[in-house]
Amino acid sequence: MAVTLADVAARAGVSPATVSRVLSGSYPVTEGTRGRVLRAVAELEYVVDGPASALAGAGSDLVGILVNDLADPFFGVLAAAVQGELGDAAGSGAEKLAVVCSTGGSPQRELDYLTHLQRQRATAVVLTGGAPEDPGHARALAARVARLAEAGTRVVLCGRPPQDREVTAAAVPPGAGRARAAVPPVTLAFDNRGGARRLTAHLLALGHRRIGCVAGPAGRTTTAERLAGHRDALAAHGTVDVPARTVPGAYDRSSGYDAALELLRREPDLTAVVAANDTAALGVCAALRDRGLRIPEDVSVAGFDDLPFSMDAAPALTTVRLPLREAGARAGRLALGRAVAPPGGVATLSAELLVRESTGPVRPGAATAGGGGGAVSGGVGSGRSGG
Repeated sequence: MAVTLADVAARAGVSPATVSRVLSGSYPVTEGTRGRVLRAVAELEYVVDGPASALAGAGSDLVGILVNDLADPFFGVLAAAVQGELGDAAGSGAEKLAVVCSTGGSPQRELDYLTHLQRQRATAVVLTGGAPEDPGHARALAARVARLAEAGTRVVLCGRPPQDREVTAAAVPPGAGRARAAVPPVTLAFDNRGGARRLTAHLLALGHRRIGCVAGPAGRTTTAERLAGHRDALAAHGTVDVPARTVPGAYDRSSGYDAALELLRREPDLTAVVAANDTAALGVCAALRDRGLRIPEDVSVAGFDDLPFSMDAAPALTTVRLPLREAGARAGRLALGRAVAPPGGVATLSAELLVRESTGPVRPGAATAGGGGGAVSGGVGSGRSGG
């Protein structure tokens, strides 16, 4: 059931008329009273209805795009592609205004932005990138999405796994018929697990067995999916997953650099490193060069995402290409109702292995030296199979 003005008044301990005065800003109200009312509005996630909606800047021209970090090319490409679809293609004067919200990876900030966008009557919201692996956040997110859907806002998840349907159903407010019909949101997911499996299989096919992994930040779905794919490939090829060969970190260059040094400290004879993304892979390459190691002659390096700079790195980076521009553009069209939703509301977009100069055959004698790497299985595949 939608939160009412009376609910806010009861929470703040004031009259409904006082709440109206605070929201309109046209009558003098003490700072203490104003603070209590605004806290109640935030706690109850109250959205102004009816004629007062203009006070919240309501309108149908706004599309919210949530990203983790605008400085990360991954999110920059996605956001630009979404925004590129918001123009007035039909010449009807219906061009939408994109508002890009950078959460900094904060789950609470993500929820707060969704509440703000609801208050602004956003016509659509596109959430990009991985999600926190937190059941509490999943329930809170599903509740926000349900409220947005109830208000007529389209929601698209781009680069995220689909919401759990049981969690979604439980989060829909009682009596919210439109929300029940509209959620869960349309999802465009990336095949992170399959892409990571192909990437590690490629290294195994080159003879590598002591493979370090610079994983992403713990507690994120993208990290879990890519790490699972890496481990899938090791298991399929009879190679033991040694926990010390995995180091978590952020999706940035400095984390890649530090993680590579830690991996070399733990196991100086590593012959390959897979990084959480291309930016971290650049940090890995810098750390290896600073240690006097050649790429790929001494250590092969691979990234993920195929960000714009990966082809121009020296050496050019072996990576997994995610269709970022295509996904963002499709998300934009879905957000505006200009594209048909995939069957079941979920589409998984393929991940393509791109082999470049940063990976090569294991150096002679390195595949079995040092022990602890598990069995070396015969008949290793091409590295493009098993997707």
